[in-house]
Amino acid sequence: MRHETAPHGAQGAGHGSHADHEQHETHGTHETHGTHNTHGTQETHGAHNNHGGHDKHAGHDPEMFRRKFWLSLALTIPVVLTSEMVMDWFGYALDFPGIDWVGPVLGSLIFFYGGWPFLVGGISELRDRAPGMMLLISMAITVAYVASIATALGAFDLDFWWELAALVTIMLLGHWQEMKAIGQAQGALAALAALLPDEAELVSGERVPISALKPGDVVLVRSGGRVPADGRVVEGAAELDESMITGESRPVPRGEGDRVVAGTVATDSAIRVRVDAVGDDTALAGIQRLVAQAQASAGRAQVLADRFAAMLFYVATAAGVITFAAWWASGDLDEAVVRTVTVLVIACPHALGLAIPLVIALSTAVSAKAGILVKDRLALERMRTVDAVLFDKTGTLTKGAHKVTGVAGGTGVLRLAAGVEADSEHPLAKAIVRAAKEQGEPATATGFKSLTGRGVQATIDGVQYAVGGPALLRELGAGVPGELAETTAEWASRGAAVLHLIRLDGDEPAVIGALALEDEVRPEAREAIAQLRREGVQKIAMITGDAKAVADSVGAELGLDEVFAEVLPADKDRAVAELQERGHRVAMVGDGVNDAPALARADVGLAIGAGTDVAIESAGVVLASSDPRGVTGVIRLSRASYRKMVQNLAWAAGYNIVAIPLAAGVLAWAGLTLSPAIGAVLMSGSTIVVALNAQLLRRVRLSP
Repeated sequence: MRHETAPHGAQGAGHGSHADHEQHETHGTHETHGTHNTHGTQETHGAHNNHGGHDKHAGHDPEMFRRKFWLSLALTIPVVLTSEMVMDWFGYALDFPGIDWVGPVLGSLIFFYGGWPFLVGGISELRDRAPGMMLLISMAITVAYVASIATALGAFDLDFWWELAALVTIMLLGHWQEMKAIGQAQGALAALAALLPDEAELVSGERVPISALKPGDVVLVRSGGRVPADGRVVEGAAELDESMITGESRPVPRGEGDRVVAGTVATDSAIRVRVDAVGDDTALAGIQRLVAQAQASAGRAQVLADRFAAMLFYVATAAGVITFAAWWASGDLDEAVVRTVTVLVIACPHALGLAIPLVIALSTAVSAKAGILVKDRLALERMRTVDAVLFDKTGTLTKGAHKVTGVAGGTGVLRLAAGVEADSEHPLAKAIVRAAKEQGEPATATGFKSLTGRGVQATIDGVQYAVGGPALLRELGAGVPGELAETTAEWASRGAAVLHLIRLDGDEPAVIGALALEDEVRPEAREAIAQLRREGVQKIAMITGDAKAVADSVGAELGLDEVFAEVLPADKDRAVAELQERGHRVAMVGDGVNDAPALARADVGLAIGAGTDVAIESAGVVLASSDPRGVTGVIRLSRASYRKMVQNLAWAAGYNIVAIPLAAGVLAWAGLTLSPAIGAVLMSGSTIVVALNAQLLRRVRLSP
C-alpha cells in the first residue's frame, strides 16, 4: 500500500526490511531447523566414523565398566593380599590351604571377565586394521596373563598375578571414568529431550501423549507449563521462558499470532497454541540433531590425534619388542617380561584418545546451553582466527521492524495519525499505532479508506485526515510548510521514512504534521560491537541493500569501521571476497536467503537462528536467538576449546615421550623402574588430568 510513501530508496528499503522481518517472524525456528533433517543423521554417521579407535570403546555403557570394575576390585584384593611380593614389602604372612591357587583362579576370572571389553576391542581394531588403545591394552593384559600362566607352570620366577589383576582393575576404572565424563558431556541431548512434557492438554480438556499431537490441534498451555510442540498462539498472552532454546535469560512476551516453540515455558498465564510442527519437525528436535552432529564431527585436531594414536601403537609395539630383546639379551628374562608389559601398558594412548572427543562433546554441550549451535567443527576451529566480522543489517543489527523516531507539528500529531492508520495492516501503520498506544490511546476514526500506493485517509471528530508520503502530497498538491520541511529534510537525509499528516477539510489540503520512521537498531547491537573489539577483532563492518543514507546512519550510530550499502543480494558475497583479498579472515553474520552466498564464502558463516532455511544451510554455526552478542560467545568458545585441545594433546604426547623410556627401564641402572601396576596408575592418571582439564570449558562465559 505504501511502497511509494518515501522519496528516497531508504523508504523502499524500509518496507522491504519489514517484509524480511515478517518472514523472520513467520518462519521462526521451526523452518530454520527443517534443514537439519538434511544434515542430521547422515553427516553424523560420516563424522562418527572419523573418530577411529576411540569411538570403538566410547560407545560402551559406563554402567558396564562400573559393574566390572567393582567386581574385579573385589577379586583383586585377595590376589594382592596373598602375593608373596606384597607380603614381603609390608612384612606380614598369610598361609592357608589353597593359597597358591588364589592368584591363578581369581586372576583368570579377572582377565576373562574384567578384561573382556579390551580383548574384544583389540580384536575389532585388528580386524579393521585400525590399531589403537584397545589393541595395546589387550596386548598388555594378554602378555601379562600368559606370563602369569607360564610362571604357574614354572617357566618364569615371577609374582605376576597381582600385577595382572591390578592392571585390569585400574584399566576398568579409567574407562569407567572416561565413559562417565563423555556421557555427562553428551547429556546435553538428554537434557534437551527432557524439556518436552510427556502429555499435552487439548482445548477440549482431553490429555494426550505428545506423540499423538498432529498439526492443526489446539493445545492449552497453563501457567508454568511447557509448550508441547511448535505452533502459534491463537488466544491469550504470556511471558515465555525461552532460555533453553535461545540462551536468553529474560522471559519474552508472546501473544496472539506469535510463534512459540516446543520446550519453552509459559511463566505467568495460560495460552492456547495451534500446533503446526510435531516430532522431528520441531525446533527442539532440530537442535538435538545439531548437537548430535557437532559432537560426532571431527576437526583437524581430532584427525591429528587419531593419526598420533595409530602411530603410537606402532611405536609402543616396537618399543616393547626392543625392550624385551634388550633385557633378554642381558640375561634377565623375568625382567624382560615385566618391562615389556609395562611399556605396552604405559603407552596406551588413552589420554590421547580422550583429549579431543571430550573437548568436542563438552564444548558442544556448553554452547548449546548458551543458544550457540555448532554445525561444523571446522567452522568453530576457524572462528578463533577471525579478525573481521561482517554483519547483515536487517534482522541482525536491526530488528527489521520500523519505529517512530520523530514527530513534528504538535502534540496531537501522533494521536491523529494513529487514528487514521488504525485499520491499516501496513508495517509502517502498525509502528505508528504502537507508538501512539505507548503514550495513550489513538484517536477514534471512521470512514477508513486505503489510497493504494499513496497512503490512507479517515475521519476523526468530523474532520477528514490523510497520512501518506511524497506521492500523496503530489496528488493532493499539498506543500510542506518551511519549518516542517527543514525537519523532514533532516530525517530523510539520514534515511528515515517520512510520512505526513494532512488535513483535508477546507479550501485546500494542509500538511499539519510529519513522522519519521526508522528500522530500529537492536539495543544489544552496541554491546555486541564493543565485545568484539575487546576480543581483538580488527574490523567490524555491515552490509545491506538499503540506501547509503540509511546504512551510514546505522553505521555511525554503532561505530562500525566500514559500511557496504546498496548491495544487491547476488553481490553480497563479493563484499566478503573483498575483505578476504585485503588479508582478513572473515566471519559473516546473516539471517536471510540473500545472505546464503556470503555465508558460504566467508571463512565462518554464522546464521541468526530465527532466519531462513537457506541461511542455516550455508552457515557453520547457528545462533538460536537473534542476539548479535552471540558472535562474541562463538569466538570465546573457539579459542577456549582450541586451547584445551592443544593442552590435552601436549600433555598426552609429552606423557608418552617421558613414560615409555622409563617403562622400558632406561634408568634401571639408577634404581628407577616402573611396575606394570604403577604404569597403569600413571596411564589412568594421565587420562584423569585430560578429563579434568576439558571440564574447565564449563567455566567459559558464552551468554551475553
